[in-house]
Amino acid sequence: MFNGQFVFSQVMHHLPLHTFRRCVRHYDGHHKIQSFTCLDQYLVMAFAQLTYRESLRGIEACLRAHQDKLYHLGIRGGIARNTLANANKVRDWRIYADFAQSLIRIARPLYAEEDLGLDLDNTVYALDASTIDLCLSVFPWALFRSTKSAVKLHTLLDLRGNIPTFIHISDGKLHDVNVLDILLPEAGAFYLMDRGYVDFERLFTLHTAGAFFVIRAKSNIQYRRRYSHPVDKSNGVRCDQSIMLTGVNTATDYPQPLRRIKYHDEQTGKTFNFLTNNFAIPAQTVAELYRYRWQVELFFKWIKQHLRIKSFFGTSENAVKTQIWIAISVYVLVAIIKKRLDLKADLYTILQILSLALFEKTSLIQLLTQGHYIMDDGDMSKQLNLFD
Repeated sequence: MFNGQFVFSQVMHHLPLHTFRRCVRHYDGHHKIQSFTCLDQYLVMAFAQLTYRESLRGIEACLRAHQDKLYHLGIRGGIARNTLANANKVRDWRIYADFAQSLIRIARPLYAEEDLGLDLDNTVYALDASTIDLCLSVFPWALFRSTKSAVKLHTLLDLRGNIPTFIHISDGKLHDVNVLDILLPEAGAFYLMDRGYVDFERLFTLHTAGAFFVIRAKSNIQYRRRYSHPVDKSNGVRCDQSIMLTGVNTATDYPQPLRRIKYHDEQTGKTFNFLTNNFAIPAQTVAELYRYRWQVELFFKWIKQHLRIKSFFGTSENAVKTQIWIAISVYVLVAIIKKRLDLKADLYTILQILSLALFEKTSLIQLLTQGHYIMDDGDMSKQLNLFD
């Protein structure tokens, strides 16, 4: 029998607590705090994410039922829903945002060698945004339309490992393309974007920074063809052209040549027009790259289904951002554990197992690999055979 730590403690053992304490000090997170520390708050909120708690009352009831185990889980402060609600309301959400970013910096190298299925060594990012609807009367600070509120998650996803490298939380009114103004381009990386990000002045900023983009063109784009490259139409590529923009503003906003690729998808019967500033990779690779953009859509769908970011434990802006960033950090933490323990199970399976086993004293790797300890034959040397 494994007589070590609880499963929850083994999971949290993978957290870089020295980095967490540095984040707390940076934002003076322990100002006027007596007992319920920022680490206590993080552990309780992480417990809520891992066990799918729906309310503060549910968190309180579950943890108080295991009161004698809380010290061994690392939770030193008393558990009360009012205390947790106040902590989420007043403690700076940037503590948990910075900590999540530190976990992302740990996770990305672990997945750097993941195979995308493309003959491409560059880092590939997918950029998109997803809206979380809120009640206007409860969340008036996140005004979206005249009758509803919402927050929007602007996310840059590293497709090797599906690790979010950049997240910006805004109200629902911020247009998707505006996030390009606060994004720091990485030279040599590919950025995959939908038509909502077509802004040639901002795309030219990416180009001048040495980054590449693949974006779906709008139907009313005005351009002049300079040259048509030969293509193999058997793979769905219909044309590969070098073009110059000729619109009143676009010709000034993007004065350099662009590459336009027309692609027909046989499975859906749809035809797509792509624009890119990379003239070196094959046209088929450009089309395949855009197909990978759907990974960010699946990421949004996954976190909304398996993390608690659609119903919130607090109504203030600080509480909402705190909960979202802690949820993201838990997602990245599980991804780190998956790679460190070399687990074959997917993240969904790992989360499902952890949700039922946090208070067990079982080896984490044994639990997640469904393995069993093999007894040493030496320990059985004195065991008598009953049937001899």
